[in-house]
Amino acid sequence: MGWNMAISDVLVLLGGVALFLFGMSVMGDGLKRVAGNKLELILWKLSNTPIKGMLLGLGVTAAIQSSAATTIMVVGFVNAGMMKLSQAIPIILGANVGTSVTGWILCLSLLGAGGSGWVSLLSTTSLTAVVALVGTILRMNKHAAKRHVGDILLGFAVLMFGMSTMSGAVAPLKDSEGFKAMLLVFSNPILGILAGAVFTAVLQSASAAIGILQALSMTGAFEAETVLPIIMGVAIGASAPVLLGAIGATANGKRSALIYLFINVLGALICMIPFALGAALLPDSIRFNVVGPIDIALMNSLFRILAALVQLPFVKLLKRLACRLVPENPEDIKQQAMIDKLEDRFVAYPALAIEQSRIVITEMAETTKRNLTDALQLLTNWSDSGYAAVEKLENQVDAYEDKLGTYLVKVNRQELSRSQNKQISKFLHCITDIERISDHAMNVGDTAREMAQKKISFSPEAQREMDTLSAAVSEVVALAMDAFESENIPEAYRVEPLEELIDLLCDEMKLHHVDRLQSGSCTLDQGFVFNDLITDMERISDHCSNIALAMIELEEGVFDTHEYLHQLKQKETDSFHRYYEEYRQKYDLMTGDYALSSASKAPKSSATASAPADKSSSRLP
Repeated sequence: MGWNMAISDVLVLLGGVALFLFGMSVMGDGLKRVAGNKLELILWKLSNTPIKGMLLGLGVTAAIQSSAATTIMVVGFVNAGMMKLSQAIPIILGANVGTSVTGWILCLSLLGAGGSGWVSLLSTTSLTAVVALVGTILRMNKHAAKRHVGDILLGFAVLMFGMSTMSGAVAPLKDSEGFKAMLLVFSNPILGILAGAVFTAVLQSASAAIGILQALSMTGAFEAETVLPIIMGVAIGASAPVLLGAIGATANGKRSALIYLFINVLGALICMIPFALGAALLPDSIRFNVVGPIDIALMNSLFRILAALVQLPFVKLLKRLACRLVPENPEDIKQQAMIDKLEDRFVAYPALAIEQSRIVITEMAETTKRNLTDALQLLTNWSDSGYAAVEKLENQVDAYEDKLGTYLVKVNRQELSRSQNKQISKFLHCITDIERISDHAMNVGDTAREMAQKKISFSPEAQREMDTLSAAVSEVVALAMDAFESENIPEAYRVEPLEELIDLLCDEMKLHHVDRLQSGSCTLDQGFVFNDLITDMERISDHCSNIALAMIELEEGVFDTHEYLHQLKQKETDSFHRYYEEYRQKYDLMTGDYALSSASKAPKSSATASAPADKSSSRLP
């Protein structure tokens, strides 16, 4: 081969790389499971100053062994509006430093090398064997926490074994002139940076790239002047998984991912200046000094620490650069403006806080209505962009609910008047139902995607029924949301009769579907998605009923939903029947053999209505 490596050595090297990457993955996953959700909470709550944010990023990344994972976590927080972009930048800087810890851990492979007696017990082989034994024992334990610790130890053992395997496989390269000639190419800093970036982008892990570099350095063929540009390139290439993870994110989410790339590119540029000066001024004995695993770990850490410290004072400039390169989406501006209305300084003034909350909930309700409309359109007019729009609106509604829930609980702790208590109770009752309607709209979008992927379409009869049900559900959502937004109690009274009819439509459609299956006009694949849609439509209607009933209950001071529904139908018999009949004629399934049964042509009697009409069980958390 010209490199003094047999085919068997190449296969062993590839096997070592595979074991190394697998061990790193297992160890990282185990660390995340042991940490649970604590790391996410720490990042979210304790990043209020740049220095604190940087230290947190460093600590979390050192714990989970992945700067990309930490940054993707941060991108998620920024994307959801839970963290500001200015808070994210110091955490990303710290994550960049924290990922260098892995290189020092890998230096443990040098323990006991060449020693004898007691020293040999500290060798990589002995250490790996002990860790693997303890890890296996813990992995067999029934206790989840101990199993996760076992995963960490087993992952570490596999990682160390992979490192040793790689080192042994590349040993013949020590005397290879071809290998040394190839490394001379990387003495050009630009080529070195490009090589490191491409290699890491393929591996999707900076820690893994540094580990492989350390293994190769045991050949004694690496010099300081060659290694540093590759280390810089490794940092840049680590941005690849973060950038991929930000696809489909909000503008701020994309900016966070882009900042990770900026930090590493600027870090490389910052370090290239002293590197270039050093190349000109330092003696050859230092420039061409042979480096090993410990030297690489040290160079990697110093490079990242220097880059982070130099850039930390310029967080605002980094933010401006990202904002200029990724312009704000008008919808994102609107959402952020809405969330910004929930100012903490208003909490001490409940009247202001409640009014601001009302404005945000109204926007949340309008977004939910829009989301359902868009999702229903996908059933007959599928497009990837349409699905992405539904997904984005669903994320917006989730962000509204998270912020509103926290904010309203804070306001509720203040001294409130009776009317203010009623308002907050109504808001807290309804925001969950509004958010759940959006969740079911997302489910409709997922079903539409499944239909498009599997090329499923309904029979003409089934499609006609689904169109009728969709129209009825769209109206009940519009009724409930409009009644809530305008505090229109008479309109809220119209929701329950329509919800009752929708329940009956769903029951009738299920019966018709069984008939079509038996006659062969519908298939099982069609049936699965048909039933999924009916279920989501029914749930959406239930949540609309919850919203309307919460308004009526709070207005009349009644909080037993089951009993109240019974009273409503007894007290409002004429109006309830009148509204029901109006909707029954408007949304009639009477097409050929498919007609509403005689039992469904009138509302249920008070004796039988209470069971299906009990909406208290559908108030989902």
